[in-house]
Amino acid sequence: MLLSQHTGAPCEATVKVGDRVLAGQKVGDCAAFISAPVHASVSGTVKAVEPRKNLTGAMVMSVVIASDQEQEALAGAEARDWRALSPDEMRKIVREAGIVGLGGAAFPASVKIAPPKDKPIDTVIINGCECEPFLTCDHALMLARPDDLIEATRLLIKAVGAKVGRIGIEINKPDAISVLEGKLKDDPEIGVVQCEVKYPEGAEKQLIKTVLDREVPPGKLPSEVGALVHNVGTALAILDAVREGKPLTRRVLTVTGAVKKPGNVDVPIGTPIGHIIEQCGGFAADPGKVILGGPMTGWAVDELSIPVQKGTSGIVVLTKDYIEKNPTLACVRCGKCVEACPMGLMPNMIGIYAEKQRWDDAERWNAMDCFECGACAFVCPSKRPIIDWVRRAKRAINEKRRRQREAKS
Repeated sequence: MLLSQHTGAPCEATVKVGDRVLAGQKVGDCAAFISAPVHASVSGTVKAVEPRKNLTGAMVMSVVIASDQEQEALAGAEARDWRALSPDEMRKIVREAGIVGLGGAAFPASVKIAPPKDKPIDTVIINGCECEPFLTCDHALMLARPDDLIEATRLLIKAVGAKVGRIGIEINKPDAISVLEGKLKDDPEIGVVQCEVKYPEGAEKQLIKTVLDREVPPGKLPSEVGALVHNVGTALAILDAVREGKPLTRRVLTVTGAVKKPGNVDVPIGTPIGHIIEQCGGFAADPGKVILGGPMTGWAVDELSIPVQKGTSGIVVLTKDYIEKNPTLACVRCGKCVEACPMGLMPNMIGIYAEKQRWDDAERWNAMDCFECGACAFVCPSKRPIIDWVRRAKRAINEKRRRQREAKS
């Protein structure tokens, strides 16, 4: 179990080598506000507390558990009526359950449902667009748990004091739209918004514009315009935590591409991706690239021992003939990346400065406003890895800001 599976401060291990842990037991925690505890997804013995590689290639302190046959679970909390809970009580439960955004960003959910008091939320938006190519896990969840999704939306409305809820779904999912619209017919509180099929419609700020016709200012959060956005998987995880006391130890993800039995699977967080591919029949062809997440925003990995994280929405296996091998060329100033950027940035300039490690200049060109959709790299005729450079720039900028904060304190 990686001890840093979220945006914010990493956790420290709360167990030691030799301990027996139960499924659902907390194995890592942190007192920082922007953080989320980590729980064991299996029962077994702690074999090591050591750095292990995550999907980005970084070494992250981890709790290594050798699972046993018993798969004994920690006694959970009794089922409770969330309607009788206060928003503060809900936030504490969500925080203790380790819920983070399951769409990929992995931002702690307890922080998102604690908006500033001077930024009231009037609308909860459930993101059911799932605009990444190949991924269908949220689509599957909408079909499998529509009543729970509606209940989760009502819970979030109460948690943030909103007035209404909206479920945004792209029109290429007519079955999900039909099911939810049927259940929400004449509902005064929650409605379905049918969204155009386009990328990146599922990005937070783009979805707010589509659903509410409100624009989140650069550098600001959705609370600035009175909105809260959670994707389908996250909303359901919040419901399971508040209603049933379940910590986040499992998730549904898509396994697709060159595998023999593609589909959506429910897996324990921390499972090596090689085990999951094996359970899906193994590779159907010689793999050229294995991506955690979607093909636009995901990360290509070089080891099948890398574990599933909370924000891992998919495992996409691409064959060698599916991967372009064109060399990276110089920027030709064509402006296609600028036209493609949904945030109105200039990815060409950010990429040029990031390539040269001129982080201050990349920051001046608003690198931090990029949400890494990958559209710029997709359309670039010079095949420049703009998104990789942007990610490096953002890490360097965040590190610089951290050092500045520490110097002031």
